[in-house]
Amino acid sequence: MPAGIIESFFLIFFGASVLAALALFSRQPLIVAYVVTGCLLGPHALGWVDDPDLLIEISRIGIIFLLFLIGLDLPPNKLKNMLRPSIVTVLLSSVAFFGVGFGVLYGFGFSRGDAIVGGVAAMFSSTVMGLKLLPMTVLHHRHTGEIVISLLLLQDLIAVVSLIVIAGYGGGAEDAAVNLLFVLALLPVLVALAFVGVRYLIVPLIKRFDAFHEFIFLLAIGWCLALATLAHSVDLSFEIGAFVAGVSLANSPIAHFITLTLRPLRDFFLVLFFFSVGASPDLD
Repeated sequence: MPAGIIESFFLIFFGASVLAALALFSRQPLIVAYVVTGCLLGPHALGWVDDPDLLIEISRIGIIFLLFLIGLDLPPNKLKNMLRPSIVTVLLSSVAFFGVGFGVLYGFGFSRGDAIVGGVAAMFSSTVMGLKLLPMTVLHHRHTGEIVISLLLLQDLIAVVSLIVIAGYGGGAEDAAVNLLFVLALLPVLVALAFVGVRYLIVPLIKRFDAFHEFIFLLAIGWCLALATLAHSVDLSFEIGAFVAGVSLANSPIAHFITLTLRPLRDFFLVLFFFSVGASPDLD
């Protein structure tokens, strides 16, 4: 009998806690325990949790919260100083990895279109993996963490542009160009709306009701998900919208409070994300 959502959560978190203890004793990252739990309990092994697609949808919230919290630690001036020296590195590495991916696939007889898609996929690393593997002290308070964040964020932007071009390619180069220009024009509009919303709506509400911690918690989650959903609706990504929401709040007086409050919620959903990563591959 398939496990329900409550039983699934029990199996996931109990199993992950057992394997996490073993991982710590063997000096392995906790992510390994979460992924192995997915491999063991997922539909392609024991089959105790047989709906990983549902968990993938739920777990995306963890990635959204992760980018939101990263943005909260990056005021606009700091973000600007971080991104500037990373642009050349990201562009050169993207071109290099695209060339390798395209060349390998084309050399093995794949069509030019398939080779292009493979080359684009080879350009990018996993944002959530990169951010999760770094300790929080490195991620937020050291130059190495700042470099990693800026590189991954620029890669995300290039990924969005690449997906738009690929999606519109079927309708011709003209349609792809129109879609790309449309999205690139909307990105600064999204940023402007975020900062206007924070200044004239979010901050006044915070100042008026800062004694009600539950309200601040709900307001932060609502703002994060609102920007994430708005970004997704204009063919950007949930993650980019959440990051913009975080940056727009970074200079607010309660940014640190929001970070401490949402961190456990983020970790809860990230466990589900890495479980789904382990549960998804079919090795048969």
